[in-house]
Amino acid sequence: MTADVWDKEGALTKDTLLIEGPLRGGHKVDYDGNVVVMGDVNAGAEIRASGHIIIFGALRGMVHGGKDGNSGAKILALSLFPTQLRIADHITCPPEGYTAPRERGPEIASIRGNKVIIETLAM
Repeated sequence: MTADVWDKEGALTKDTLLIEGPLRGGHKVDYDGNVVVMGDVNAGAEIRASGHIIIFGALRGMVHGGKDGNSGAKILALSLFPTQLRIADHITCPPEGYTAPRERGPEIASIRGNKVIIETLAM
């Protein structure tokens, strides 16, 4: 299902895929545009998007925002703990043996200074 969204200039766009429900291990999404998931992305699930990826749930799978080289893409999740996170040609993984602290809150990943930066999203 696609969703209508408003861009920064206020123009209506139709380049966002809305997924209602979780993505389970083995599910793969590859979309030219933004992807919004209303649910968890579990380990073994994959999302590749040319734009932003927004997850209203826990991210435990693999995500690749800006798959076509868009280093301005952002990845946001209510709980950000992916097996692998990519933005454009940048790749990052959590350190081996790392366990995420509980109740970190929403986080956003982006490219800054040629590095993947993960920050707590101020609400």
